[in-house]
Amino acid sequence: MKSPDIQGQIPPTRDLSLEVAFRSVRSPTDRGRRDNQDNYLVVDGQGRGRFLRDERETHTQLLDWPSGHWRVAVLDGMGGHTHGREAAEQTVDGLLDLPAITDVRQLSNALSALHERLYKEFQKAGLESGCTLILLEIPPGGPALLFHVGDSRAYAINSEQVECLTVDHVPATHLALLGLLDNVRWFQQVHARSNTQISQAFILGSTLGVPSLHPESIEAELFELHDGNLPLFLRGLGDRRTLPLAPGWIYLLASDGLWHLANPQAFIRRWPTLFTKQSLSLEELLDLLFAELAYFIRRQQSQPDDNCTIILLRVVGPATPSSDCFPTIP
Repeated sequence: MKSPDIQGQIPPTRDLSLEVAFRSVRSPTDRGRRDNQDNYLVVDGQGRGRFLRDERETHTQLLDWPSGHWRVAVLDGMGGHTHGREAAEQTVDGLLDLPAITDVRQLSNALSALHERLYKEFQKAGLESGCTLILLEIPPGGPALLFHVGDSRAYAINSEQVECLTVDHVPATHLALLGLLDNVRWFQQVHARSNTQISQAFILGSTLGVPSLHPESIEAELFELHDGNLPLFLRGLGDRRTLPLAPGWIYLLASDGLWHLANPQAFIRRWPTLFTKQSLSLEELLDLLFAELAYFIRRQQSQPDDNCTIILLRVVGPATPSSDCFPTIP
């Protein structure tokens, strides 16, 4: 028997400082994909882990997990048949094996090593598949640590604005790195329409750092975007960095099914209005967000709709040291 279309619908988990809610669906309209290659990982401040296995929510208890430490991640599998789902599940297994981490460089090294190990295993098995990975490691009392590969995204949202906190690893970003695309054209290609191509994925590898318009092969090593190689208009949006969390903002991690639309900005501009009511729980905000997404998919006739996975976070107690300002994508 197939599992329900919506996964992870549990009440938001509250810790000393965070409220978190999450959901993964095969198809926001029930008319799109019939399988789900997305996945998520939520490890709360008591070491209780939740993720998908064969499209069903699975629970685990991590031993020796430090109190108040969180790990949340969204993954979007890619590959024929069920290989994309397998890539995402294998990555989640690797994330569950990692101890809690409090330093961004340690996190980068640990996840790069996980990518390298899984890359070799998948290559040996003859599988050309991988997944995106957007992850926040949130130590108690300190800023979150961000790690990002692919075209899943992180956003910060309040009642007035939406700030994208990551840069998609897509061909347009490759062109921008080569100095062949300015900020206006980059935004039009990345944020003003849907993209189907990706230039870097966990397990699969990367063409993002190749100094050529037409890479002939996929590099095994992941290519990190940072202020030393990003164009000026994307500075401050590196893939591996600290990310202070501020009260008054809701943080959103999602797979690209959330903006798989003919006109994604029309939908994204609605988010501050949807999130205005601070009295609503994050679970109720997820209901609103998925209902609005389904409406836009039907109105724009954007079919078939994609798998969609969302994690929402909100600071509800003592906040990590932070600023209300984020680098702004033009």
